[in-house]
Amino acid sequence: MPGLEDYEIDLILSPVFTPKLADQAVFADLLGGHSVPREEWPGLIQQLVERPICAQLVTLDGKAHSVNLREVTVERYVHRLRFEATIPESLFRLVDQTLPAADRPLLKAIARRTVFDNAGPREILERYLAAASGRGSYTLADALELLNLMENRKPASLDGLLADIPRWQEALRQQIDVNAGPKPFFSQDVERMHGGARDQRGQDDVRVSAKENELAFIGRLQQVLEGTRARSNTVS
Repeated sequence: MPGLEDYEIDLILSPVFTPKLADQAVFADLLGGHSVPREEWPGLIQQLVERPICAQLVTLDGKAHSVNLREVTVERYVHRLRFEATIPESLFRLVDQTLPAADRPLLKAIARRTVFDNAGPREILERYLAAASGRGSYTLADALELLNLMENRKPASLDGLLADIPRWQEALRQQIDVNAGPKPFFSQDVERMHGGARDQRGQDDVRVSAKENELAFIGRLQQVLEGTRARSNTVS
């Protein structure tokens, strides 16, 4: 490794030293509602490099190798911790005072994700957490599903999300029906080999189950968010 260029080191170690949501949660809990300005990051990275940061890398033969991390790897990790993000006071209070203590670090990390930088998506998160908590239907698993939906489907507002849900539900039902049905044969000879109408080939159960879970979550999400909008209209 000492003879490798920085870009080679980054390619090799990036899968290990790219922080996941659980890693971000450690720092999100420490920072609370605060942020670390970007101009402070180079100094922080340099301090870590000089410390140094020593990693124990295990090779396929089971041997552990002590390696001092280079700046390129430390920089990768620091830059992906979302130090620049903040959590609005109302959302921070909701997470820190209302929701289960064991879930708070991960919820703070969710709130600091890039997708919630804008007001519209942030409103979706805040309304969902408040309403689900109030109804007694909050789960960390659903909060993680919401993050996944927001990052993949990228709804810009609460109204836009609710307007899109019926279309998403219909598409998921169709995908479930297609994936759950028997795969077509392209030859009668092949069909006979598989038992004809008694086709026993295994279906893609994992994919179908994932689609079914997504469909069920979107239904719960719709119910919770429509309840918040109805109450908002009543108050208005």
